This record gives sequence, structure tokens and C-alpha cells, in this order.
Amino acid sequence: MIQAVLWDFGGVILTSPFEAFNRYEGEQSLPADFIRSVNAADPHSNAWALLERSDIGPEEFDTLFAAESEARGHRVPGADVLALLSGDIRPEMVAALDLVIESGYRTACLTNNVLGGDPTPEVGAVMARFDHVVESSKVGVRKPEPRFYEIACELVGVEPAECVFLDDLGINLKPAAAMGMTTIKVVSADEAIQDLEAVLQIPLR
Repeated sequence: MIQAVLWDFGGVILTSPFEAFNRYEGEQSLPADFIRSVNAADPHSNAWALLERSDIGPEEFDTLFAAESEARGHRVPGADVLALLSGDIRPEMVAALDLVIESGYRTACLTNNVLGGDPTPEVGAVMARFDHVVESSKVGVRKPEPRFYEIACELVGVEPAECVFLDDLGINLKPAAAMGMTTIKVVSADEAIQDLEAVLQIPLR
């Protein structure tokens, strides 16, 4: 019996930063998906992972990511990558979130993020809707580390089997599914809402 809906933020509520990465790569004559390939190398200990756990700050990330990217053939300042992270709110996903809340489900946002900078008023208004927000930069672990999901379940007061979790990355969904969560990979907002409607058996638009 599903009691809670857990949502990733970037790539689910917001458009994916990967779109901004690809635009940057085109502008800088870099190979497509180059930034993602840097982030995928040593995914638990690279600059990106260290930043999301707050093991390093933005300045260290700037230098370390530049070195990691240069080692893979193209030097990209980490500061450039951080500037690409803000996406656009998907209003249809926010509307679905509101209907999930109205239907009595508990909610949490599970986000890998970095410290620094206040959210825009629009993003803050969406964040305020969730019962709980679990941020990697504050809890010191990140998706896909199992402890991250355990913390979320403890905060929400549910067992993994009582959750459905939406994320745009399969690597983040795999451990959640292994723990017993129902998972939805978000490829598009329309598809994700349709999948969530099927799980919850309620209309969400």
C-alpha cells in the first residue's frame, strides 16, 4: 500500500540540467555528453560526489573538476558547470504534486545538491510544498547511496515498500527498487505523470 511519493527535483520537477550541459558543449565545441562522462567517472569519489556531500566547496570543485575534465581531453572549469544547474519549473509536475498532496499522500523531495545560494522564489514555493526535503549537501550522503533513502524513509515515517520514487536517473532508482520502493524513471513529464497515475490509481491532471 503506497503511503508516500518521493520526488527528485532536477530533471523531475525542474527540466534536466543535462539539456543545459548539451547546449554548453555545443557552444564550446565539446563532444556531446562530455560533462556527464566526467561526472560518471569514479562516481562515488569524483569532484561532483565530493561537492554534493559537502566534502569540498565550490572553489575546490572549480579546480578539481577542471583537472578531471582535462584528464579526459577537454578542460572545463567547474564554475561553468555549476552555472548550468538551474532548470525551469515544469508546471504540470507541480500540478501533479499538488494533487498527490490533496489525496493525502506524504511527500518528500530527495535531491543531490550543493550548498550556496538561495533558491529563487518560484523554486522555494515548490520546495515548501513537500513534507520533507532531503538534501545531500546537508545530510552528508547522496543518491545512490542506500543511506540516503533510509534517511528519507525515516523522516517520512514509512517503509520503502510504502513509497513510490520518481527520478530521471536509473542509477538513482536501482538501489531504491532493491530496497522495495516502486520506482518511476522520468523521461518526460507526461509519461511520468501517466506512470504515477497508474501506480496511485488517481487522476493527476
